[in-house]
This record gives sequence, C-alpha cells and structure tokens, in this order.
Amino acid sequence: MAERIKSFALIAFLFMLAGSCKSKQAETEDASAPAAVQTPVTVTHISRDPMTDYIELNASSTFLLKNIVKANANGYLQSADIKPGQFVGQGQLLFSIKTKEAQSIGDAVNKLDSSFRFSGTNNIRAGAKGFITQLNHQGGDYVQDGEQLAVISDESSFVFLMELPFELKPNAPVGKEVQVFLPDGTALTGRIISAMPSVDPVSQTQSMVIKVNSAQTIPENLIAKVRIVKTVKTTVVSLPRAAVLTDETQSDFWIMKMTDSTTAVRIPVKKGIETKDRVEILTPMLSPKDEILLTGNYGLADTAKVKIIQP
Repeated sequence: MAERIKSFALIAFLFMLAGSCKSKQAETEDASAPAAVQTPVTVTHISRDPMTDYIELNASSTFLLKNIVKANANGYLQSADIKPGQFVGQGQLLFSIKTKEAQSIGDAVNKLDSSFRFSGTNNIRAGAKGFITQLNHQGGDYVQDGEQLAVISDESSFVFLMELPFELKPNAPVGKEVQVFLPDGTALTGRIISAMPSVDPVSQTQSMVIKVNSAQTIPENLIAKVRIVKTVKTTVVSLPRAAVLTDETQSDFWIMKMTDSTTAVRIPVKKGIETKDRVEILTPMLSPKDEILLTGNYGLADTAKVKIIQP
C-alpha cells in the first residue's frame, strides 16, 4: 500500500514538473514574439476659416502707345542733350534741325538785313510724356524730312498684357479687379480694362489689358503673376494639403483618421476648393476633435497601427 502511494506521488510530481516546463516555454515564446509594428505619425485637426479659390496667370508689362519722333525738314540735326531711357515731358524740346541752306548761308542774310531774323532752324518737341526707348540719331547727323529720330513710350499707355485661356474668360470679364504680383514681391491692384480682339491660333489665349495703380516706375517686358479670384467662401472645413491622400490617377481621395490611441483607418473624402497649403473637405462631416494623420500617413493600410509623436 505504501509503495502504491509513493508511485502515485511520483507520477503526480512528474506531471507537475512537465506542466511547469510547458508554462515556462510558453512564457519564453510569448516574450520572444515580435511586437506589432507601429508607424510614427503626427496628427492635425480641421479648421474653419475663409477660403478663396483663384487662378494665377502670367502677364508682361508693355507700353501700348509709342510716339515716333520724325524730322520736319532736311538738314543737320542738333540734339537737345537727350539720352535713351530718359523721361521727357510733353512739349519738351528734343531736337533742332538746321536746314542745309541755313548751314551754307550762315549769318550772311542777317548781316545784309538784321530785321529779317533768318535762322533756318526748326524745333522738334515731344508729343507726349514718356520714356525715350529708342534714339536713332545724334547731333551733327544729316537727316531728311520724315526720317525717324527717336521713339517715346507713352507713360499713360503702360499696362500689363495677360494671356487668358479662352475657356477661362467668364472668370476674368472686363472691369474685374485683380491682384498683380511683381517678381520682387510687390503686390499691386489692377483692373482689366479691355480685351484684344483676337486669339492666338496655337495656344487659344486672348490678351487681356490690365491697368495697375503704381507710384513706382515699372520697366517694360517684366513678367508678373496675376491672381484672379474665382470663388470666395466665408467658412469652410479644411485640412492641410499633406493630410489628403490620393491614388496615381488622382480620382479617389482619402484621409487617415485615428479611431483610438494607436489605430488609424482610411476615410474617403470629397474635396472642394484648394489653395497652396489647404484643401476644403466637403464630405464626410469632421469634428474639431477628430485626429487626422498629417505625416507618416503615406502608404498606410486601411487599418494601421501607429504611434503619435510630437512634431
């Protein structure tokens, strides 16, 4: 009887020892199992602010009117000390022409009769104020009647010409106010005053004439950016552009939204107007408390384990 009890005790001890070994092996396997991968991300929230949808097009500065200064007689040119790029006022003396006869005779006529007051000199004055953009002759040259002497760019005709795609013409009617940005960052207010009556046959763009208000002198042929407002909304739900993801064809759009402290799921969205850094979200309705992935969201699966970090 005692031997049987000892046998049962020994068997029970062996079973307990085997169970203990299996438990330790399971604990060891659990400890060595890899933890779920968590992608580090940062999050953002929606904002409710005004948004403006606009288009930007290039425009070049030019003078629409250029006055050609011509000789009014045959003779020798006497310059009034003008230079290319110089600003001249209306009626300012530009040239004097001494006729060939006066050059040959000199003061002989006046010596014979002082009351005759013969000079043989014709004055040429500026017909409009502006800048001398071309100077064809200098003092001492012999010129003929009607020959071009200089070109004056009329200051009052200074405008920007914007090439507008014809399909966008409803967004930029004559009389619309626009913003003109110069390469140095200067912002000017302009207004579309007219449209050229022709369209470029290749690009199908129409030249729109923009008059700007500027106290500074703007050079010709300067390329500027013209901003044309299409839509203005007072309050919209928007997210940073980096938070909105899309496929290769840019036909589907979605965001990654946190459902708990470590899980982000894919939520399809419908976009509205866009700016350089924000996108309007039309659907679904988002709450200011919703946490939307801002960085680390690219390439995540529909349901992903993430770890929120400080930016």
